[in-house]
Amino acid sequence: MRAHDCDLLVVGLGPVGDSLAALASLHGLSVIAVDREADIYPLPRAAVFDHEIMRIFQMIGIADRIAPLCRTPDHYRFLTARREVLLDFPVAGMTASGWAETYALHQPGVERMLRDRLAETTVDVRLRTQFVSLEEDADGVTAILRDEMGESRVRARYLAGCDGAWSPVRQALDIGLADYGFDEPWLVLDTIIEEPGDLPIVCEQICDPRRPVTHLAMSGKRFRWEFMLKPGEAPRDMLDEAVIRGLVAPWDCADRMTIERKAVYRFHALVAERWRAGRVLLAGDAAHQMPPFAGQGMCSGIRDAGNLAWKLARVVRGDASDMLLDSYQQEREPHVRAIIETAIAMGRVVCLQDEQAARQRDAEMLARRAAGEQAVSVAHPPLRGGCLTESPQAGALFVQPIVDGARFDELLGLDGALIGHDLGDVAAIGGVRLLDLDAPLMRPFAPALTAWLEAAGAPAVLVRPDRHIFGTGAADLLIEQWRSALRLKEPA
Repeated sequence: MRAHDCDLLVVGLGPVGDSLAALASLHGLSVIAVDREADIYPLPRAAVFDHEIMRIFQMIGIADRIAPLCRTPDHYRFLTARREVLLDFPVAGMTASGWAETYALHQPGVERMLRDRLAETTVDVRLRTQFVSLEEDADGVTAILRDEMGESRVRARYLAGCDGAWSPVRQALDIGLADYGFDEPWLVLDTIIEEPGDLPIVCEQICDPRRPVTHLAMSGKRFRWEFMLKPGEAPRDMLDEAVIRGLVAPWDCADRMTIERKAVYRFHALVAERWRAGRVLLAGDAAHQMPPFAGQGMCSGIRDAGNLAWKLARVVRGDASDMLLDSYQQEREPHVRAIIETAIAMGRVVCLQDEQAARQRDAEMLARRAAGEQAVSVAHPPLRGGCLTESPQAGALFVQPIVDGARFDELLGLDGALIGHDLGDVAAIGGVRLLDLDAPLMRPFAPALTAWLEAAGAPAVLVRPDRHIFGTGAADLLIEQWRSALRLKEPA
């Protein structure tokens, strides 16, 4: 049998593939990453990402490079045609994760930081290289690739398809897609406005039945509009410059606007039936697609990368059973589906084009808002099942205290951590740092973490490498449960 060329072959280098390749390499895996393009996609797509993604960027080592490229909005609002507020989601400037709740971005700039970081790692990046097919056996995956020199073979222990909505990897596996039945055409318009003037710096959905509109102030001088197509409107006609300038006329900026991208997209919701087929795994748009109304498309894919990287590393190193990889879809799919359903609920508020139904919607939602209620929640559920206990707080993100500019995660590196008091008698286990809150190293963070444990009613917490809480409870029991979840052998 031919030797492996790498531990992991990543197919597709958008933000998800870049993140997975970087994390896997930092976890110690040998990685080959391929993409059929010669460089990053030069136009914006994703508009926002959240605190959890910035925390993953922190793990990768680029959060401080990316933060200056972003804008932190203060609200995300859904408005009636008369600009009455239907839904209002304030954006926290700081969360328990140690980062702002939401960041508006210019995606090519963020991707450049990711790609530059790959160049600093051991990842073997191969551009202008197209995935053709794959063959799998008990010990690995052999991928057929094609570049300008012809076809070649790469043999990997595992392969990750991060190759987008039309994923050739998913198609090669003949994996179907479950369809939520949400399908709406929108014109997406990305612009640069050198002198914004009084243009509102907002993130808003204008729920006007005559023409639903999204307006986003992205990073820097970039602004996005999205206009829903009406029945009978042809996509090609909507791309006409005169039509576009007519659509943005209410903002009085057409004379100082440079159009960076114009495209008609169909917003839909799809989930792959399987995210794992033996040694091949899917991530990002290859595994799930969602409408943009919750701003979670790219976020969900990068969460996939954060979940998958540490598990692949544990399995490849022999520190965990291959069955650990089954927990990837078990944990991620319900989380993704919850976000998709939130995005669809938001989309149904926005996309209503029947004027009578819209008036009824407005009256009902305004009445609920006046009563102190809100019709849609954007709170993300914790992870469930998979490699988690059933104890309180399990599956949620752990906190990241910041003390005098120092961020707690820097003490974790890429390991998990058992955190509590009086851990001296706890048996150490590979890949899990024992962080005793009575130790001098922990003194700056001890007050905040002690308060967290007291609020949770637990003597200790075990945090996974992806910063999700494995479980809370007695320290010795958590170590035993962790060993069982990874199906580890007892130390000799």
